[in-house]
Amino acid sequence: MADSQQRCILVTGGAGFIGSHVVRHFVRKYPHYRIINVDQLTYAGNLENLADVQDAPNYCFVRGDVGDLETMRSLLREQKVDGIIHLAAESHVDRSICDPLLFARTNVMGTLNLLQAARECWSGQWEGRRFHHVSTDEVYGALEPGEAAFSETTPYSPHSPYSASKASSDHFVRAYHDTYGLPVVLTNCSNNYGPYQFPEKLIPLCIHNICEEKPLPIYGNGENVRDWLHVQDHAQAIDEVFHRGRDGESYNIGGGNEWRNIDIVRKLIRLVDEELGRPVGYSDRLITFVADRAGHDLRYAINAEKLRRELGWVPQRSFETGLRETVKWYMEHADWVRNVTSGAYERYYAEMYGDR
Repeated sequence: MADSQQRCILVTGGAGFIGSHVVRHFVRKYPHYRIINVDQLTYAGNLENLADVQDAPNYCFVRGDVGDLETMRSLLREQKVDGIIHLAAESHVDRSICDPLLFARTNVMGTLNLLQAARECWSGQWEGRRFHHVSTDEVYGALEPGEAAFSETTPYSPHSPYSASKASSDHFVRAYHDTYGLPVVLTNCSNNYGPYQFPEKLIPLCIHNICEEKPLPIYGNGENVRDWLHVQDHAQAIDEVFHRGRDGESYNIGGGNEWRNIDIVRKLIRLVDEELGRPVGYSDRLITFVADRAGHDLRYAINAEKLRRELGWVPQRSFETGLRETVKWYMEHADWVRNVTSGAYERYYAEMYGDR
């Protein structure tokens, strides 16, 4: 797909962790595009994440819910949207166990609403249009130690309400391509880390708790393994797939960077204590093993060879560098952490957009 023409790209969930990095990447790299960020601004959506681009001439924020079909229809028609990068989703496994119906409404019906709105708005005129659905490696289920990493042909086997809702949305995206010809691409990514991640996730939670000398809750024995990727590398991969991926194809995005949870926590302890001038191992005492959560998958690992082979994408940040930068960012942005954990970020929206 050519990137030199004027385009209007709708990014859903663009005030969230990954979404805000995608929005920033596209706003800065493609000044000739109009980038529309639609976000409902639930607990994980925070416009402070985009304060540095909020006044860019090619950026627009719309508060909206992908679960509202009429709103999505109107938005696509009025703004003449020709590209959609769909990230809006409930994404925390623990929350999905507590409220699976919310995850079905947002992740399944929200995706279906967008697909239907795109199908109606584009009305068979597919040239230059694209629906990019951003999904997760969790749809594949779990791997045993030593088992080959997930590829694009790995059968789906979701184990939590979250991963089941994402698997369902993936199937609807493919169905709209196969049934109606809607031009789509899908990406399934491994665990992300980096700036602006909501502090309920492992890495920012641990950084915050180490700084505050609070317990570090680790599920089970900490042996669960995840493949970690810096969020800015993910944003670049989305860019490549959105523009150059083959229609109807899925691409796995991963860091080739597997770590046990307990080893991640120990690395974070070392880095934070070093930043604070504490003795080596000072915060080891904070590690607290807690009862494992239901359906906790042992290991995820991504084979991203297809993405490398077809589009030339490889991660640019080493994990050591990326993690050190992430620790410094959270420690230098303590006000941001306080705002999102206290709910004060909601006032930012009212102040910035209350009269618009």
